[in-house]
Amino acid sequence: MEDDGSGHHRVPVYSTATEVVEKLKEKWSSVKKQPYPAMYSSVFGGIILDPTVMVIPIDDHMVHRGHGVFDTAMLLDGYLYELDVHLDRFLRSASKAKITSPFPRETLRSILIQMTAASKCKRGSIRYWLSAGPGNFLLSPADCPEAAFYAVVIDFDYSQCKEGVQVITSTIPMKPPLFATSKNVNYLPNVLSVMEAEEKGAFASIWVDDQGYIAEGPNVNVAFISKGKELLLPPFDKILSGCTVKRLVALAPKLIEKGLLKAIRTAHMTIDQAKDSDEMMFVGSGLPVLPIVQWDDQLIGDGKVGEATLALSDLLWEDMIAGPLRIRVPYT
Repeated sequence: MEDDGSGHHRVPVYSTATEVVEKLKEKWSSVKKQPYPAMYSSVFGGIILDPTVMVIPIDDHMVHRGHGVFDTAMLLDGYLYELDVHLDRFLRSASKAKITSPFPRETLRSILIQMTAASKCKRGSIRYWLSAGPGNFLLSPADCPEAAFYAVVIDFDYSQCKEGVQVITSTIPMKPPLFATSKNVNYLPNVLSVMEAEEKGAFASIWVDDQGYIAEGPNVNVAFISKGKELLLPPFDKILSGCTVKRLVALAPKLIEKGLLKAIRTAHMTIDQAKDSDEMMFVGSGLPVLPIVQWDDQLIGDGKVGEATLALSDLLWEDMIAGPLRIRVPYT
């Protein structure tokens, strides 16, 4: 905006798309490296490589009503990891949100792979959304022509996390099970819980449910190594069933064979029981395992990253870079 000299600001009026695109180009002109090398939009009906027009309609119900779901997949060395597992969860979330995909599953999968190939990106992640779609500003999507599918490639140099972090107990109420068990775009509680942790100098927070049992982190699962060398996870009835933590459970028996673990199970845990663990960790796609060494004012175990945590991290990381659940991206 420009000051007209009288203290009032004159708001520019853009009458053509060309003028708007030029302003958007100005914004991106100072960016040295494009963080989003490709986007797909069913509104445009194709893959977009110019960040200038990577936009979503303002009347999309995902924007103004939060009526949308999303999911992700890691991209490492030109391979998408666990795409099919994430895509299945994506469609389950859409069903809970009463959103019907404009494409069958295999078309969604093909779009995501083609978009990743077009991006030329070899390391990062993809994220994708199903929305009730654009159409109006009402609550009901009944008059929206059809659902919308969006996706983006995020260029980021992910690496294995081996340094321990500090967490706090969140005072932000967690979402009820209906919303917590699906991956929807209603993330205000998650955002506020992370901001609360950052304000206290911590990395993130831990949610405790209304019965006093440990639930999850703001966008990750949480796991513990007990003094009896059991890998313990909160039950998934009130929280998101994480694809990465489920893969961890499938791989973890290898550590039983090596004597680092004695058992793997889900268990209801109070804060005191959880804080008394030998080791603690966040588990999520972009980590895949993040050691936790302090919770509130209490050290976890001896306050150092534990042997079992690092071994679990190695198992998952090896699976991500060389395991059987990868899909090679057909770059040209």
